[in-house]
Amino acid sequence: MSFAKLFQQFRKCKVLVIGDVMLDVYWWGGVERISPEAPVPIVSLQRKEVRPGGAANVAINAAALGAEVYMIGMVGADAEGAQLLECLRQQGLQIQGMMQSTERCTTTKTRIISRSQQMLRLDHEHVHDLSASEKQHLLNKTHELLQHVHPDVVIFEDYDKGLLSPDIIREIVQLCQQLQIPTCVDPKKKNFWAYEQVTLFKPNLKEVKEGLHLEEITVDAFHLQQIHAMLHDRLHHAYSLITLSEKGVFCSNGQQYWLIPSHLRHIADVSGAGDTVIATAALVWAATRDPRLMAEIANIAGGLVCEQVGVVAVDPRRLQTECELLLGDISFLAD
Repeated sequence: MSFAKLFQQFRKCKVLVIGDVMLDVYWWGGVERISPEAPVPIVSLQRKEVRPGGAANVAINAAALGAEVYMIGMVGADAEGAQLLECLRQQGLQIQGMMQSTERCTTTKTRIISRSQQMLRLDHEHVHDLSASEKQHLLNKTHELLQHVHPDVVIFEDYDKGLLSPDIIREIVQLCQQLQIPTCVDPKKKNFWAYEQVTLFKPNLKEVKEGLHLEEITVDAFHLQQIHAMLHDRLHHAYSLITLSEKGVFCSNGQQYWLIPSHLRHIADVSGAGDTVIATAALVWAATRDPRLMAEIANIAGGLVCEQVGVVAVDPRRLQTECELLLGDISFLAD
């Protein structure tokens, strides 16, 4: 298989993304002076932009790579929710699994940017767990999509905003196991230990430190293998994929491991890089079941989106070109 054929294979994949969706709002402007009212810069607003974020950005990354993507998430019955749903429709995502709630607002993050630098972020959100009726509605939607669509992979995108809870996670993972559908998760602090028996567990190094209550982790193969073992003792998952920021990624199943360094980039903004990594990793796994190839390509994809300001999806053409340039022969990697 060549990289060209692999990227064509992505178009045959169906992906279900379950998680916390949000609306990313960008206010772009220039700064020429300091306010006389307080020692803060005055931003002269030049333009506004909205983009789907959180779990929605994971879905958009998977769709950008060619997959047919279904979404399960929740927005508020507000203008931001309507705006977010319209953005998802425009991206070509299948949103019959999206729900509206009268009990919570749409999670919205507003970023103020000047000279390609983020100056301030405003968050509007509710993070309480779903009500009993909302939980049942979510589970019904999930059962329906899993049974009728039978996706090639399910991605949990957890931002600790209340959609996912241990009981919901447990039931969905068990159903996926029954249907032999691999599960990938990008965890956060609240439900870090709830994702037992998933296929791929993808925390970043900071999340691992917090989850294991470690002050420091030495980034080398020996110590990261120990980290995988500690995670596996609690989660009994198949693979760990740990993102290491500027040091690359680490992937292991306990018997094999790959410590893959990052590639030299001009980093403009790391926002959304984790979304790109999990979307890319899940698709490569669905298409190949090759852990090293999954880690190598996801590592490149995460680096590419860091070269742009704001949360953006990976460019599949550029990703394919970079894979061919940096990784060479795909058959060698798969050996």
